[in-house]
Amino acid sequence: MPTVLITGASRGIGKGFADYYAAEGWRVIATARNPDGLAGEALPLDVTSDSSVTSLVDSLAGEPIDLLINNAGITGPRGSGVGNLDYDAWGEVLAVDAIAPIRVAAALADNVAKSERKLMVFISSMMGSIGQTHSSDSILYRSAKACLNQAVNVMSHDLKSRGIACVLFHPGWVRTDMGGAGAAIDVKTSIRGMTNVITRLGIKDNGRFINYDGFDIPW
Repeated sequence: MPTVLITGASRGIGKGFADYYAAEGWRVIATARNPDGLAGEALPLDVTSDSSVTSLVDSLAGEPIDLLINNAGITGPRGSGVGNLDYDAWGEVLAVDAIAPIRVAAALADNVAKSERKLMVFISSMMGSIGQTHSSDSILYRSAKACLNQAVNVMSHDLKSRGIACVLFHPGWVRTDMGGAGAAIDVKTSIRGMTNVITRLGIKDNGRFINYDGFDIPW
Protein backbone atom coordinates (compact mmCIF):
# COMPACT_ATOMS: atom_id res chain seq x y z
CA MET A 1 0.00 0.00 0.00
CA PRO A 2 1.56 3.33 -1.05
CA THR A 3 1.66 6.23 1.39
CA VAL A 4 0.84 9.89 0.74
CA LEU A 5 1.43 12.75 3.18
CA ILE A 6 -0.50 15.95 2.55
CA THR A 7 -0.02 19.34 4.22
CA GLY A 8 -2.97 21.70 4.60
CA ALA A 9 -5.39 18.78 4.32
CA SER A 10 -8.27 20.28 6.31
CA ARG A 11 -9.99 22.02 3.39
CA GLY A 12 -9.96 22.84 -0.30
CA ILE A 13 -7.37 21.18 -2.52
CA GLY A 14 -5.62 19.47 0.39
CA LYS A 15 -8.85 17.82 1.52
CA GLY A 16 -9.57 16.91 -2.09
CA PHE A 17 -6.25 15.09 -2.34
CA ALA A 18 -6.86 13.29 0.97
CA ASP A 19 -10.33 12.13 -0.06
CA TYR A 20 -9.11 10.97 -3.48
CA TYR A 21 -6.17 8.91 -2.25
CA ALA A 22 -8.19 7.40 0.62
CA ALA A 23 -10.77 6.23 -1.94
CA GLU A 24 -7.94 4.78 -4.05
CA GLY A 25 -6.77 2.63 -1.15
CA TRP A 26 -3.63 4.58 -0.26
CA ARG A 27 -2.44 5.12 3.27
CA VAL A 28 -3.23 8.80 3.80
CA ILE A 29 -1.35 10.90 6.35
CA ALA A 30 -3.35 14.13 6.51
CA THR A 31 -1.79 17.08 8.33
CA ALA A 32 -3.06 20.49 9.41
CA ARG A 33 -2.72 22.86 12.34
CA ASN A 34 -5.98 21.40 13.65
CA PRO A 35 -6.23 17.82 12.36
CA ASP A 36 -9.61 17.01 13.95
CA GLY A 37 -11.92 15.32 11.46
CA LEU A 38 -9.32 14.78 8.73
CA ALA A 39 -9.44 11.66 6.56
CA GLY A 40 -6.86 8.90 7.07
CA GLU A 41 -4.20 9.27 9.75
CA ALA A 42 -4.59 12.81 11.05
CA LEU A 43 -1.47 14.47 12.47
CA PRO A 44 -0.96 18.05 13.72
CA LEU A 45 1.46 20.20 11.73
CA ASP A 46 2.29 23.89 11.70
CA VAL A 47 4.43 24.15 8.57
CA THR A 48 6.03 27.39 9.79
CA SER A 49 7.33 25.81 13.00
CA ASP A 50 10.63 23.93 13.16
CA SER A 51 9.53 22.12 16.32
CA SER A 52 6.21 21.06 14.80
CA VAL A 53 7.91 19.70 11.68
CA THR A 54 10.47 17.87 13.86
CA SER A 55 7.63 16.32 15.91
CA LEU A 56 6.01 15.11 12.70
CA VAL A 57 9.24 13.54 11.48
CA ASP A 58 9.75 11.85 14.85
CA SER A 59 6.19 10.47 14.83
CA LEU A 60 6.80 8.86 11.43
CA ALA A 61 9.93 7.09 12.69
CA GLY A 62 11.54 6.79 9.27
CA GLU A 63 8.51 5.27 7.54
CA PRO A 64 8.56 5.49 3.71
CA ILE A 65 6.45 8.20 2.05
CA ASP A 66 5.78 7.52 -1.62
CA LEU A 67 4.18 10.88 -2.34
CA LEU A 68 4.65 14.11 -0.39
CA ILE A 69 2.15 16.82 -1.35
CA ASN A 70 3.15 20.26 -0.07
CA ASN A 71 -0.20 22.01 -0.37
CA ALA A 72 -0.53 24.36 2.62
CA GLY A 73 -0.64 28.01 1.58
CA ILE A 74 -2.20 31.45 2.10
CA THR A 75 -2.86 34.46 -0.14
CA GLY A 76 -2.37 37.31 2.31
CA PRO A 77 -4.14 40.67 1.91
CA ARG A 78 -5.58 41.22 -1.54
CA GLY A 79 -5.12 44.40 -3.55
CA SER A 80 -1.62 45.17 -2.29
CA GLY A 81 0.34 47.55 -4.49
CA VAL A 82 3.48 49.64 -4.25
CA GLY A 83 1.64 52.39 -2.40
CA ASN A 84 0.08 50.20 0.30
CA LEU A 85 2.37 47.26 0.98
CA ASP A 86 1.96 45.44 4.29
CA TYR A 87 5.48 44.16 4.89
CA ASP A 88 4.55 42.08 7.92
CA ALA A 89 1.87 40.31 5.90
CA TRP A 90 4.35 39.84 3.05
CA GLY A 91 6.73 38.13 5.44
CA GLU A 92 3.94 35.81 6.61
CA VAL A 93 2.99 34.85 3.04
CA LEU A 94 6.63 34.14 2.20
CA ALA A 95 6.99 32.07 5.38
CA VAL A 96 3.97 29.87 4.57
CA ASP A 97 4.06 29.70 0.77
CA ALA A 98 7.79 29.68 0.01
CA ILE A 99 9.85 28.70 3.04
CA ALA A 100 7.54 26.20 4.76
CA PRO A 101 7.24 23.75 1.82
CA ILE A 102 11.03 23.56 1.60
CA ARG A 103 11.26 23.04 5.38
CA VAL A 104 8.81 20.13 5.18
CA ALA A 105 10.42 18.61 2.09
CA ALA A 106 13.92 18.77 3.53
CA ALA A 107 12.77 17.24 6.81
CA LEU A 108 11.00 14.35 5.05
CA ALA A 109 13.55 13.70 2.30
CA ASP A 110 14.82 10.54 4.00
CA ASN A 111 11.27 9.17 4.24
CA VAL A 112 10.59 9.87 0.57
CA ALA A 113 13.94 8.38 -0.47
CA LYS A 114 13.00 5.08 1.25
CA SER A 115 9.79 4.72 -0.78
CA GLU A 116 8.91 3.15 -4.12
CA ARG A 117 7.55 6.29 -5.83
CA LYS A 118 10.01 8.89 -4.45
CA LEU A 119 7.89 11.87 -5.49
CA MET A 120 7.47 15.36 -4.01
CA VAL A 121 4.65 17.56 -5.34
CA PHE A 122 4.48 21.27 -4.54
CA ILE A 123 1.28 23.23 -5.12
CA SER A 124 2.35 26.51 -6.66
CA SER A 125 0.40 28.82 -8.96
CA MET A 126 0.52 30.22 -12.46
CA MET A 127 0.62 33.57 -10.65
CA GLY A 128 4.21 32.72 -9.69
CA SER A 129 5.24 32.55 -13.35
CA ILE A 130 7.34 35.62 -14.16
CA GLY A 131 6.94 34.93 -17.88
CA GLN A 132 3.15 35.11 -17.62
CA THR A 133 2.82 38.06 -15.25
CA HIS A 134 1.35 41.12 -16.92
CA SER A 135 -0.48 42.56 -13.94
CA SER A 136 0.15 44.90 -11.03
CA ASP A 137 -1.96 42.97 -8.52
CA SER A 138 -1.17 40.36 -5.84
CA ILE A 139 2.52 41.21 -5.40
CA LEU A 140 2.68 39.32 -2.09
CA TYR A 141 1.25 36.05 -3.41
CA ARG A 142 2.94 36.21 -6.81
CA SER A 143 6.38 36.84 -5.34
CA ALA A 144 5.99 34.07 -2.75
CA LYS A 145 5.05 31.51 -5.40
CA ALA A 146 7.90 32.67 -7.65
CA CYS A 147 10.23 32.18 -4.69
CA LEU A 148 8.82 28.69 -4.13
CA ASN A 149 9.31 27.84 -7.80
CA GLN A 150 12.98 28.77 -7.74
CA ALA A 151 13.58 27.03 -4.41
CA VAL A 152 12.02 23.80 -5.68
CA ASN A 153 13.99 24.11 -8.91
CA VAL A 154 17.22 24.22 -6.90
CA MET A 155 16.06 21.44 -4.56
CA SER A 156 15.25 19.22 -7.55
CA HIS A 157 18.91 19.22 -8.56
CA ASP A 158 19.97 18.43 -4.99
CA LEU A 159 17.58 15.49 -4.52
CA LYS A 160 17.87 13.98 -7.99
CA SER A 161 20.90 11.93 -6.92
CA ARG A 162 18.66 10.19 -4.37
CA GLY A 163 16.11 9.29 -7.02
CA ILE A 164 13.58 11.86 -5.75
CA ALA A 165 11.54 13.82 -8.29
CA CYS A 166 10.32 17.31 -7.32
CA VAL A 167 7.43 18.73 -9.37
CA LEU A 168 5.47 21.99 -9.12
CA PHE A 169 1.76 22.21 -10.01
CA HIS A 170 -0.62 25.00 -10.88
CA PRO A 171 -3.92 23.49 -9.65
CA GLY A 172 -6.03 25.78 -11.81
CA TRP A 173 -8.22 28.61 -10.60
CA VAL A 174 -10.22 26.52 -8.15
CA ARG A 175 -13.42 27.29 -6.28
CA THR A 176 -12.09 27.16 -2.71
CA ASP A 177 -11.90 29.67 0.15
CA MET A 178 -8.69 30.90 -1.45
CA GLY A 179 -9.83 30.85 -5.09
CA GLY A 180 -13.27 32.29 -4.45
CA ALA A 181 -16.77 31.39 -5.63
CA GLY A 182 -16.17 32.81 -9.11
CA ALA A 183 -13.20 30.56 -9.93
CA ALA A 184 -13.13 28.55 -13.14
CA ILE A 185 -13.12 24.93 -11.89
CA ASP A 186 -14.20 22.93 -8.86
CA VAL A 187 -11.95 20.95 -6.54
CA LYS A 188 -12.82 17.58 -8.09
CA THR A 189 -11.79 18.78 -11.57
CA SER A 190 -8.48 20.07 -10.24
CA ILE A 191 -7.76 16.91 -8.26
CA ARG A 192 -8.77 14.63 -11.11
CA GLY A 193 -6.40 16.45 -13.46
CA MET A 194 -3.44 16.55 -11.09
CA THR A 195 -3.74 12.96 -9.88
CA ASN A 196 -3.97 11.75 -13.47
CA VAL A 197 -0.67 13.51 -14.17
CA ILE A 198 0.91 12.41 -10.86
CA THR A 199 0.27 8.76 -11.75
CA ARG A 200 2.63 9.12 -14.73
CA LEU A 201 5.38 11.16 -13.05
CA GLY A 202 8.89 9.86 -12.40
CA ILE A 203 12.46 11.05 -12.17
CA LYS A 204 12.31 12.09 -15.85
CA ASP A 205 9.88 14.84 -14.77
CA ASN A 206 12.11 16.22 -12.05
CA GLY A 207 11.98 20.03 -11.86
CA ARG A 208 8.88 20.53 -14.04
CA PHE A 209 6.28 23.28 -13.49
CA ILE A 210 2.99 21.78 -14.70
CA ASN A 211 -0.60 22.89 -15.16
CA TYR A 212 -3.25 20.63 -13.62
CA ASP A 213 -4.04 19.28 -17.09
CA GLY A 214 -0.45 18.18 -17.75
CA PHE A 215 0.91 21.06 -19.84
CA ASP A 216 4.14 22.78 -18.79
CA ILE A 217 4.02 26.39 -17.58
CA PRO A 218 6.71 28.99 -18.46
CA TRP A 219 8.87 30.05 -15.55
